[in-house]
Amino acid sequence: MKKSELRKLYKEKRNNLSEVEITQFQENMYQQIYDLDISNVKNVHLFLSMRKFKEIDTKPLIGYFRSKNKRIVVSRCNFESTTLSHFYFDEDTKITLNKFGVPEPINAEEILETELDLIFVPMLISDENNYRVGYGKGYYDRFLSNCRKDAMIIGLNFFKPISKIEGLHEFDVALDNVIYPR
Repeated sequence: MKKSELRKLYKEKRNNLSEVEITQFQENMYQQIYDLDISNVKNVHLFLSMRKFKEIDTKPLIGYFRSKNKRIVVSRCNFESTTLSHFYFDEDTKITLNKFGVPEPINAEEILETELDLIFVPMLISDENNYRVGYGKGYYDRFLSNCRKDAMIIGLNFFKPISKIEGLHEFDVALDNVIYPR
């Protein structure tokens, strides 16, 4: 299937998940994340979840990585250039919703993509080659193309990868791993 068809299908599938399913899926995914070797990780990039879209709740992950003395980094959208800027997310960071309802930091210290060691990426679905379908604006592909080659990029998804996404673009970035309920 093409990205546009997959985007529509998996938005609907995710929207139809019950709270019980989401809770079970998240617990399974959290355990997989807790089992990762993060000994060489200093800065962890996470997305701030949009509950209205039933994204995985990243608050427990923020707490977990902070407990391991890792710095949390979150993004802010630059609508004119369709890029992301990245900021440390500390206990005193204030959050506001942008025009699309995405939570973003407003009073934080900026950090470059090249300083990120571990990056978690939201998605709707991925394929067996670790390509993803996101919300369709290309923010994450532009962001990931600027990261260090040794940074670990992991997608978080409630669904098992499909065999292949049709219509990939030259700018699509394959992830290093995809965590989904097993």
